[in-house]
Formats: sequence, structure tokens, C-alpha cells
Amino acid sequence: MTNRDNLSLSATRRELLAGALSGAAALALLRGAYAADFHRFTHGAFDITVVSDGFITLPAEILLPDATPRERQPILARLGGDAAGAPVQANIPLIRHGSDLILIDNGSGTNFQASAGKLAANLKASGIEPEAITKVIFTHAHPDHSGATTTDDGKLLYPNAEYFVSETEWNFWTDKDYEAHMPAALHDFARGAQRDLFAVKDRLTLVKSGQEILPGMLVVETAGHTPGHISFELAGDGDLLITGDACTNDVIFFEYPGWHFGFDTDPETALKNRRMLLDRAASEKIKLLGYHWSYPGVGYAERKDSAYRFVKA
Repeated sequence: MTNRDNLSLSATRRELLAGALSGAAALALLRGAYAADFHRFTHGAFDITVVSDGFITLPAEILLPDATPRERQPILARLGGDAAGAPVQANIPLIRHGSDLILIDNGSGTNFQASAGKLAANLKASGIEPEAITKVIFTHAHPDHSGATTTDDGKLLYPNAEYFVSETEWNFWTDKDYEAHMPAALHDFARGAQRDLFAVKDRLTLVKSGQEILPGMLVVETAGHTPGHISFELAGDGDLLITGDACTNDVIFFEYPGWHFGFDTDPETALKNRRMLLDRAASEKIKLLGYHWSYPGVGYAERKDSAYRFVKA
């Protein structure tokens, strides 16, 4: 992580947690279909419902650290934001496979931004109680992906679930000397990750790239956003890749694949793996499901000149 990244992270921490979005943009998103609807599709042996956790607001310097102010303005407007930042949605796959009911990430919980933490309520609206979830699989341990592991009183929100995270991710966030080995800007993230991961330690499985979690569900290493970030490839009629934050936003990083994202721990590795992911997806016509993409976040990458465009499925 560069000094520029450290400064950017430090300067925007309070903005991120506050989620200060203009009233008009926030209301527009709250009226969006994701708040009341559920996108369902079948892929091979997997029945998938994309359930929204709501949205979070990211500062402009985190979303677009490489862009000039003139470049930023139209992109932020397309995202429904303003000069200060923009909202990005949180799309969580609920996957039924045989007797398993699986969440890929569990969202922000109730103490991150008021516009997020909607997963449990939306699951109930779709007829799913927290006790029915059998597996929670983390792409990584950032607070908007693992922050709903426990309730405010410390109980497990999904009490009957097994949990999975990559071994590299576990080792990174649970380092007892993290304060010496991480920039200060990540200390709050580390404390949150430790809270979430230690809460499920006795039911947590550490996984590696190439490992099958379920028949037809393969772990794919997509490091860079965090050191142990993983995605998931699901077999079917063609492949489906659940990307997490390997490609953080469909508007920005398809069109500008050479730009960085402000919360990537290793920006150059993240950029390299993002390009590889998009190139493979375009070449092999792989269906994609992205976390912070326009709801429901399901579609394809098509090449456009030296970049890509996102085509909704």
C-alpha cells in the first residue's frame, strides 16, 4: 500500500462510516427495486436468489483515486452520487444446493451505514429465517461483507451455519501484531474482522484456491483487494463467477480497468487480477455476479476497444 493510499484511507474513514449521501440520491436508491424484489435464477445444480443488503456510500477519492475532477463528475452522476461520493449496492447471493442454504458474505450489519444491513430483513421478506442458513462463505473480511456475523448483543445472527474463509485472509486479519504490520488506516478494519472471525472460530473452515466447497463450487484466488480475497466459480451450462470485490464496480472498472480502487490492500495485484478476471470472462462468456454492481449485479463482460462493457443478463 502506498503513502497515497494510506492518506486516502485515513481521510475518508469517518465519511465512509457516516455514509453522507445527498438526500435525493439516497431516496432514489431506497425506492429501487432491490428493496422489495428478489432476482432469482438457476445455474446448474444451484438455485440462486440475489438479496440486497442495501447500499453503502463511498467517497469519491476511494471510488476514483486515479480520476481527475473532470473525469469523476460524470461517473459519479451515473452512480447516483455527487462530487463528494456515490452509493454502491450490496448484492448477496443466497444459494440453494441440495439441503444447503448458503450465503456468499453476510453484509454490513446494523452499525456500519444506516442504508445497509438490510439482508436479514430482506431474507425474512423472501421467507427465509436466519436459522435456515447452513453455510456462510466470506469472499473477504471487510466490514461490509462480514459485519453481520453477530447481533448487537454478540450472538450469532446465523446460528446454525458453518463458516468459510480463505486461509490467507484469516492469517492476515487475525495477526496478533497487526498494529505493527498494518497501516493505521486498517486498524479499525482489523478489529472488526477479528470480532467477526473469532466469533465463528469453532465452526470455521479455512479454504484455499482450487478447493471445492460443494460439488461444482470452486474457490478461485482473486487477491489484491485483500490478501486473501476469493471468488467462487459455479459449474453449470457455462460457468458463473461470483466475484465479491475482485472487480468492485461495474460502471467504473469495466470501462477503466487500469484504474485503482482506494480500499485495495495491494493495488497492483488487485489491478492485475481484475484484468485477468475480466479478460477471461469476456473470452469464455462467463456469467458474472458482482457485489457492488448495479442490482442484481448479474451479467457478462464484453470487450470494448481496450476496455470492457457490462451487459446485464
